Amino acid sequence: MKIGLVCPYSIAKGGGVQEHVFAVQSELAARGHDVYIITPQPKDFELDPSKKVIFVGMATDFNSPLQTTVQLSSADDEAINDMLEREQFDVLHFHEPWVPVLSRQILSRSNSVNVATFHAKLPETVMMQVVTKVVTPYTKSVLKYIHEFTAVSEAAAEYVCTLTDQPVALIPNGIDLQRYKAPRRNDKDADAEKTVLYIGRLEQRKGVAYLLKAFSSIASLHPNVRLLIAGSGPDREKLEEYVSEAGLKNVSFLGFISDDEKLTLLREADLFCSPALYGESFGIVLLEAMASGLVTVGGDNPGYASVMTGLGSISLVDPKDTDEFARRLILLLQENGLRQLWRNWAKAQLPQYNYKVVTDQYEEVYSQALEQHR
Repeated sequence: MKIGLVCPYSIAKGGGVQEHVFAVQSELAARGHDVYIITPQPKDFELDPSKKVIFVGMATDFNSPLQTTVQLSSADDEAINDMLEREQFDVLHFHEPWVPVLSRQILSRSNSVNVATFHAKLPETVMMQVVTKVVTPYTKSVLKYIHEFTAVSEAAAEYVCTLTDQPVALIPNGIDLQRYKAPRRNDKDADAEKTVLYIGRLEQRKGVAYLLKAFSSIASLHPNVRLLIAGSGPDREKLEEYVSEAGLKNVSFLGFISDDEKLTLLREADLFCSPALYGESFGIVLLEAMASGLVTVGGDNPGYASVMTGLGSISLVDPKDTDEFARRLILLLQENGLRQLWRNWAKAQLPQYNYKVVTDQYEEVYSQALEQHR
């Protein structure tokens, strides 16, 4: 098959959707498919020429009402027509097709079979209800061009299921298990120095402010525990001010980190924490920690709950409940027997997220779509 994977986000920015698209491309190509990524042209960015990427249009950052940054992308209609005529794709696979406006431009001109994957969970806030009223007519205008629907979780499927009667196949995000697999040290004694790690954007919905409040409540009782915060974002200065005013000595802001640095931190930390409040449809960061053998605490949002099932639900906490949040951090940091049970649970969960398994499911959807709609 000749397949085009449409990603509306700039690949220069990085991110979960971009990583997912590159990984699926690699796995499909290894199976003999001819696979291209179609994405906006980043500014001042050079890509490895061995990657099969078609740049169409440009992406622009937009500060959304949800206190996060999204990207809007568009392209010249003639350029899209030329690209589609030249490439003659069998399948076009659109990731986040509701993001304006590149996907709709391509969909409305496509003669290929069109498959969609929804990644995002729309937050359940008053502001989001207002935004959804504006977004919904546009999204409906996109859906009519799509032949097969998929989503990475029930949380991600929730919105689109209100707009279409067509079935939505649940195909989870994947992870390269071998990349994160590495030997880990045995759990430390209770009085040894231990590290809690956060990796992600520093913005309101990620809940880092609540992590700092919980850490503040345990810092005096557990001076051997330190907190590393990796990532950048609009709230960094405000968070650093809180640390300074609270007199927290064992908190370090690392800023942006490379992939290699991320792997090292995941392998060396004792506990991973991602206290996201909302807007999470899945939990790639949780899978990365799990695959590294790193015990995890996460915000009790629908996306994370779709990953942390069964025994893993002990990892979920309401970040706004500072006392319970602090207790859960200490529990999963110090109770070595419970930590080992958690790792056994995680090891049993991980195979379903292997990209080979995920890509098997996408191939099945492509074949079904070609049979039914070509």
